[in-house]
Amino acid sequence: MEQFMLIIKYLILGLFQGFTEPIPISSSGHLVLVQELMGVKIEGLSFELLVNAASLIAVLIIYREDIVRLVVNGLRYIKTKDVDAKSDFQFIIYLIVATIPAGVIGVLYGDYIAATFKDVKVLGFALLATGVALWIIRNLRGRKNDAALSMKDAIIIGLAQAVALIPGISRSGATIVAAMLRGTKQETALRFSFLLFIPVSLGGTILAITDLLEDKNLAQLAVPYAVAFLGSLVASYFSLKWFMGIMARGNLKYFAIYCFIVGTLVVLFM
Repeated sequence: MEQFMLIIKYLILGLFQGFTEPIPISSSGHLVLVQELMGVKIEGLSFELLVNAASLIAVLIIYREDIVRLVVNGLRYIKTKDVDAKSDFQFIIYLIVATIPAGVIGVLYGDYIAATFKDVKVLGFALLATGVALWIIRNLRGRKNDAALSMKDAIIIGLAQAVALIPGISRSGATIVAAMLRGTKQETALRFSFLLFIPVSLGGTILAITDLLEDKNLAQLAVPYAVAFLGSLVASYFSLKWFMGIMARGNLKYFAIYCFIVGTLVVLFM
């Protein structure tokens, strides 16, 4: 019975992380809050990296056509300098550049950030900050498409992603806000944000393999981990599909209001 309840708890955690990963309300912050509410304490990063890997698979499935097009056209431009493939090649370069800030800061200061901002109340203030950022862009309608992105855009979006290393700051929210403040269309901001998620999550997934193999409780938690992984995969897929529709309709204000409510409750009562 105890093992069954453990599986249910991990399933809930996986579903919750998967659902919150694509939407701009901070999946890592909510994962901490749900652990607090359920009385589950997960040590280390192996679990979070595992469920993030599930979200990565969901993103790869949804954006598979964009990924294939970028790879094919990127290689075509390198080989032939075909002008029709140049914008996709530049898009890849911008993704690489935007990955660097979070990658460097995460490697150098990741442990320090996790230790410094581990208090639950910090999550509350971070959610309030996320809400403010989403509220600012709630009515923006940019004009830049994929081909109009610049190196400056990529650097600013990359720095925004680095800020999201702070627990409670949404990665998707930070990058989408930065992109839209730079005048990009909602569709371009969303696409760039989630294609940018791929290298970051892929690096985390590689780290997760080592962490999982070194996890002393792996034998006991193998089934709960597997259930959480599948739950996160399914929830991430449908959540991202849902969020794409919301972005198309421009209803980000509802996420801002949600962050205001939850952030306030956390600051006042946790």
